[in-house]
Parts: sequence; C-alpha cells; structure tokens
Amino acid sequence: MASNLDVHAIMDKALDIWSSVPQGAQWALAGIGALYLAGGALSFVQLLLNCFLLSGTNLRKYGKKGTWAVVTGASDGLGKEFASQLAAKGFNLILVSRTQSKLDTLARELMLKWAGVQAKTLAMDYSQDNDADYERLRQLVSGLDVGILINNVGQSHSIPVPFLETSREELQNIVTINCLGTLKTTQVVAPILAKRRNGLILTMGSFAGVMPTPYLATYSGSKAFLQHWSSSLASELKPQGVDVHLVVSYLVTTAMSKIRRTSVLIPGPKEFVRAALGKIGLKTNESFPNTYTPWWSHAVFKWAIATTVGTTSAVTVWFNRKMHVDIRSRALRKAAREAKKA
Repeated sequence: MASNLDVHAIMDKALDIWSSVPQGAQWALAGIGALYLAGGALSFVQLLLNCFLLSGTNLRKYGKKGTWAVVTGASDGLGKEFASQLAAKGFNLILVSRTQSKLDTLARELMLKWAGVQAKTLAMDYSQDNDADYERLRQLVSGLDVGILINNVGQSHSIPVPFLETSREELQNIVTINCLGTLKTTQVVAPILAKRRNGLILTMGSFAGVMPTPYLATYSGSKAFLQHWSSSLASELKPQGVDVHLVVSYLVTTAMSKIRRTSVLIPGPKEFVRAALGKIGLKTNESFPNTYTPWWSHAVFKWAIATTVGTTSAVTVWFNRKMHVDIRSRALRKAAREAKKA
C-alpha cells in the first residue's frame, strides 16, 4: 500500500510541475519529444530498408569488364573473397599479399574459372614498410585502367592483451600494417582513380574502431584512425569522382577472428563480401559519413547499441573490457593445456 501511495504521490507531483509550465513551453517540449521519437522511427525504417530491401551502387559505375581492381591482403579470408567476387563480375585483378605461393594459386584459380580475367600478383610484407615494395606496386599499376582499390590488409592481436603487456613487435606491426600500409597503398593507387575521374576505394573498418575496446587497444586505435582518415579522404576525392567508403564489420569467420562456425551474428566471408559489394553508397545512420555496415545483423546490433547505451559510453567500454578479459582467460587456459600435452 505504501509503495502505491508513493507512486501516486510522485505522479501527482509531476502533474503539478507540468501544470505550472506555461502552455507555450508545454507545446515546445511536446514538439521536441515528438521530433525525437519520429527521428528514432525514421532511423529504424532506414535501417530495415538498407538491410533487407535497398541495393547500393552498381560496380559497373567504376569500370567496364576488364577494368582492374587492386586487392590487398588478398590471399586469405575477406581479401580472397573480394578478389573472387570481383573476378566473377569481370574485373581484372592485382593481388597483393605476403605469400607468393598463395597469390599464385589464387591467380591461377581465378583465371581458369573466369574466362578473360587477368590477374597480376605482388608479394609484399606490409609489416616491413619497405619503400621498394611500394615502388614495385607503383610500377605494376602504371598504365593500367584501375577502377577499384580494396584496402583489406590488416592485423589484430594474437589474443586480447593489456596494452602494457603488448609486445613491441605486435604493436609495431598492427600500426604499420593497418595504418601506414593502407595509407601508402592508397597514395600509389588513388592518383590513377582521380586522373580517370571515376573510382572506388573500400577500406575495411571494424566495430573496434567505432567502440573503444580494452585489451585490443592498439588494434582499436588503428581502426579508429582509419575511420577518420577514410571519411576525410572521401571529402577530398569526391570532386574528382572517386567514391571512398569505410566498411564496418563485427566478427566474420576468418583466420583473424579465429572463429570457424557461422551464426546469425557471424557470417562467412562469402556472405559478408557479397553484402559489402552490394550496399556501396547507401544512405546510412552511421556517425561518420561515407561509412556503412553491410551485414544485416551487424548493422542491427550496432544500431541497437548506438540508440540505447551509445557506442562510446562507459557501459559499452565496460562490456567490451569484460568480454575480452574472458576471451583472454580462455585463450591462456587453452595454451596452458596444449603446453602440458607437448
């Protein structure tokens, strides 16, 4: 009974306060509330349209059959799938990755499967930051009608790790590959796109770049860097006819994620890349321009976080920390078990 009386008292007090507000202010507050609710509803409708009904820019905008596409990190995972799906659409390929044997195998498979498609390869270790490698890339693309650049090369931590315990080599490699590698590759290829006044640059982003992620601090920071860089570059190159987009993903079944089984929230590379190439240029609810989250469950998940607790809130950071502490603990226990067996 006391509890009910307390509730009634609070409601009566709230009504008294509301009644004391001038009628004009009441209408203004009601209008602001209605606009807020309408904005949320429109955002949700836009999300559903993007996820399930709308298609993005047709890749033919960026070149006819035989136009070249550069794909970095091409020998495995998402890079390999980007190469495969672009070849299926008739694009010639420049495949860039660390291992020559894997590149040769992929190039041979694609040329045999898709008649008329050409593939060139360049083996380079992005962690070495070797100027000679970028010069070789420059020579390889010179004179070619390059219309697309897929900045897919990247590295994360081997397991979640506190920043103070991150090895110097791992820290150096993540920043060198994810940041310098992407920027220097783009400086080689983008002038061709700008000169032809038509082209596409897709750079792989991550939830970790949107939401601060403890225990993946260096990787998270590198992806946040790419987010700001990509949105800035998009504005610079738009007058020259080049579309620049950051592709945001959560988990995908790749060697980097170390996840093998797909689920509603975790697609395979084929499904994710199909969505990424199919949703280019859609109007989105992202916090940054020229950014999109192509896989539907990733987009819904991120929208739910953004519209409730917020992607950069203390709650989100706390949850990310807890999740990655748990992942680290499991990984260390597994390593200890395997060490005993050895």
